[in-house]
Amino acid sequence: MKKNIAIAMGGYSSEFDISIKSGNAVYNALQNSAYNVFRTIINKDSWYLLDETNYKIPIDKSDFSVILNNKKVYFDAVFNTIHGSPGEDGLIQGYFENMNIPQTASSHYPSALTYNKRDCISVLKPYGIRSAENYLLDEGDPIDVNAIIEKVGLPCFVKANRAGSSFGISKVKTEENLIPAIEHAFQEDHEILIEQAINGREFSVGIINYDNAPMVLPITEIQSENEFFDFDAKYNGKSKEITPANLDIDLQNSIQKEALRIFKILKLKGLTRAEFIVKDETSYFIEINTCPGLTDASILPQQAKAANISLKDLYSNAIEIALNE
Repeated sequence: MKKNIAIAMGGYSSEFDISIKSGNAVYNALQNSAYNVFRTIINKDSWYLLDETNYKIPIDKSDFSVILNNKKVYFDAVFNTIHGSPGEDGLIQGYFENMNIPQTASSHYPSALTYNKRDCISVLKPYGIRSAENYLLDEGDPIDVNAIIEKVGLPCFVKANRAGSSFGISKVKTEENLIPAIEHAFQEDHEILIEQAINGREFSVGIINYDNAPMVLPITEIQSENEFFDFDAKYNGKSKEITPANLDIDLQNSIQKEALRIFKILKLKGLTRAEFIVKDETSYFIEINTCPGLTDASILPQQAKAANISLKDLYSNAIEIALNE
């Protein structure tokens, strides 16, 4: 009998619409597969299943079930495509763990840790993982512009500590622009991270569980037409994403080894993507995304294609690993 798989999408953050696109991409790829797949929308106001006619069927949060054709339907596993909260910060993972329902992303603690950029960097630092110099601000803290610039220098990046898809991020080149950038970032999160801007090449590395073992995918180099890889560059075609990246073999191996090491240190699983800046043959870790974009145009699916893994196989494999835990 086919397993029932809920594809969870949406969420509570600014990434809602992007998550819907990822969820629909997974849903479409798994049509005519070994599973019964269902689109389940998670938002602040309601949780519901969309049937084939786009009719909304409420989800019973007490056991994550729905009534279909007068019959109570349960799910054998959840494919988590929720970017941001609650799908990437550990909240939905904790919910499903309490329900004993397998889900495809990392478990609740690693998800919460990696979603918090500052805490993730702090945990990795004792392992020798290099990152940019940074300065943390909580909403309401006094803002000492001189102290910030003294620590991270100019230019610098001001970003929400817990957000994705480049929401709330600015590149600051002058002292006068620092406060407006901080105010912009606080619109996304009450914690912000101000980081030294490292002038180098940007690379993205997919690390997934495949055939029950961690696998590093071909590296993508990101060449933005804008100042940095911002929302416009990511989603409006203002960047080149070169997969596989044009790298000498030693540097390629070094970056992939570092990405795999981070994946293992943080005890991650499922489909993830780590970001690095490389300057003078030295890599600096930026962040790791535990619920990356999964549309045909997204970076991780591009990398899977370069590794001769179809989207159907990529997503089916994630489900099988969750079911077999």
